[in-house]
Amino acid sequence: MITGELIDYIESWAPPGASWEKDNVGIQIGSRGLKIKNIMVCLELTEEVLKDAINKNCNFIFTHHPLIFNPIYKLNFDTTLESKLIEQIIKNDITVYSAHTNLDFTIDGVSYQLAQKLNLNNIQFLQHQESNQLKVVVFVPEKHLDEVSNAVFSAGAGIIGEYKNCSFRLKGVGTFKSSEKANPSIGRKNVFEKVEEVRLEFLVDSWNLNKVISSMLKVHPYEEPAFDIYPLKNRNVNFGMGAMGYLSQEMTETDFLSFVAEKLNLEGLKYCDGKNGVIKKVAVCGGAGSSLLKKAISIGADAFVTADIKYHEFHEAKNKIMLIDAGHYETEAIVLDIVKKKIENFLGKENKIKVYKFKKSTNPIKFYKH
Repeated sequence: MITGELIDYIESWAPPGASWEKDNVGIQIGSRGLKIKNIMVCLELTEEVLKDAINKNCNFIFTHHPLIFNPIYKLNFDTTLESKLIEQIIKNDITVYSAHTNLDFTIDGVSYQLAQKLNLNNIQFLQHQESNQLKVVVFVPEKHLDEVSNAVFSAGAGIIGEYKNCSFRLKGVGTFKSSEKANPSIGRKNVFEKVEEVRLEFLVDSWNLNKVISSMLKVHPYEEPAFDIYPLKNRNVNFGMGAMGYLSQEMTETDFLSFVAEKLNLEGLKYCDGKNGVIKKVAVCGGAGSSLLKKAISIGADAFVTADIKYHEFHEAKNKIMLIDAGHYETEAIVLDIVKKKIENFLGKENKIKVYKFKKSTNPIKFYKH
């Protein structure tokens, strides 16, 4: 198997187009054409991770945090740690691939894994992405409808939550009159024609539009197919930020703190008191999720578990929602298990490629106990 095949699979789950616009996701260093030996999965690439990957003969490294985020102006292998890592990656012919906010924003991604780790039920996005879908309408001769619809569905169109191949179809009559230079597949040149057609409508994520249109045009029988593209302001049910769900049973705030610390294996956490001392409805966001605080309050969540909370944000939350800072590393590293599992399932049981998860912590933050 080559790296490009694995990357295509990963991106079918966490498409780069769903990521934050200023993020740097995808191949950091390497090639889509490299034959994979073994795979290392980690939160971020450090010297220790790279050494372990080389020892395990891994030439594909999956990271959540991008190795390259800010512009690199110089590559002096005698100076910065980043430069030294890049030198070793190149010398060992390793491909490094990162799925960052696209992995945050997808179903079963970082926040969903955090919600599942806390045993929440009825999990859904805390805030859906919006205005990144389009509606495509194409007019197709009835006998070619299945061929065209199958092509756009195979290219990724028509997905709404847990439903695939979603479309709307309406029969009608299309008219045209071709010129002498045209080559009509139906009817005759320079003759006004009427054709039984179907108006086929379906949704497309904005980052997938070109692929869907290209697939549609390849199988459409007309020399000049008629189609429309409409921008939408709809919420995208397939992608969003954070997650929310419900505990099976109510807990006191004290019990919930203990529960969170145990589930995430925390040495300590920061928090402020909530509104009524009882926790049932819980919002979460892996990593830095303070931008979702107002949303968590507005939906009536009793607690919000996230990381990187500032002092004044605790003030904003006090007596409105129990706000818990459980640590950036601790709320994100849990996603590595599902990444490893999905890659192993994709490779299949008979594949000899091994998938390793870096076992040690790459968290630089330590707790001092006085």
